[in-house]
Amino acid sequence: MFEDFDTRVVETSDAEIHLRLGGDGPPLVLVHGYPQTHVAWHAVAPALAEQFSVVVPDLRGYGDSIGPDEPTTADYSNRAMGRDIVELMGRLGYDRFGLAGHDRGGRVAYRLALDHPDRVDRLAVLDMVPNVEKLDRFTPEMAEAAFHWFLLAQPSPLPERLIGNDPAFFIDTMFERWAGDGVLSPDAIAEYRRCFCEDDTIRAICADYRAGLSLDVEHDRQDREQGRQIACPVLSLWGTDGKSDLRPVWERWADDVTGAGIDSGHFIMEEAPEETRRHLADFFG
Repeated sequence: MFEDFDTRVVETSDAEIHLRLGGDGPPLVLVHGYPQTHVAWHAVAPALAEQFSVVVPDLRGYGDSIGPDEPTTADYSNRAMGRDIVELMGRLGYDRFGLAGHDRGGRVAYRLALDHPDRVDRLAVLDMVPNVEKLDRFTPEMAEAAFHWFLLAQPSPLPERLIGNDPAFFIDTMFERWAGDGVLSPDAIAEYRRCFCEDDTIRAICADYRAGLSLDVEHDRQDREQGRQIACPVLSLWGTDGKSDLRPVWERWADDVTGAGIDSGHFIMEEAPEETRRHLADFFG
């Protein structure tokens, strides 16, 4: 995977971000979600690199990126992780860029677009809505499907101890619930498992989810109350398996919103890579 991409490590203010870099053209950042790494884009990034300069980072604490030694909730807020992307893109020589994020990466991406509107030309958000919007809409069925939101957000060390007892079983259960048999590449799953089973990764992910139910929601509510919106065009893509049209949600956060449902489950870049690539190439191109 990523055969024609360079591998780099970029230091930000308080993290070391591992990333892949390939292609030539306008800069485009692809941000992964939970419980994955940059490898989530392996089926889409090479084709996009024929048209763009593609940057595919691991979020701090995920994959091979390194966050603060003793992570706090603030260290893993969407705002802090978005700042990593702004800094690493600046170090790569890009002041403005296209930005696409899936799952947790989508939350980092829209927060970055709100906090740094001068940096983002266009924003694509894949199979997710803002934190506060999701929590406002939680039903018992959604809570059962997203139980990990509340487990991972419990005070330390409860989730770290529970998950750390058998992390491979935990991450395998996530994929079994969210993706069909044989949908995800065995090589990709092996890489996700390798990274997820590290104690530092488990601590970072729990800190991320604690922020997701506290600081991140607080930041969203502040923006919503103040009427702040995303300034750039927004593309919303979602897997139609169990989800309705997400555009009306994003229209509360931006004036220029387009979108499409894709016949897949949650991992749309891996389950429907060609259709995902086409939507992204058209939108950012």
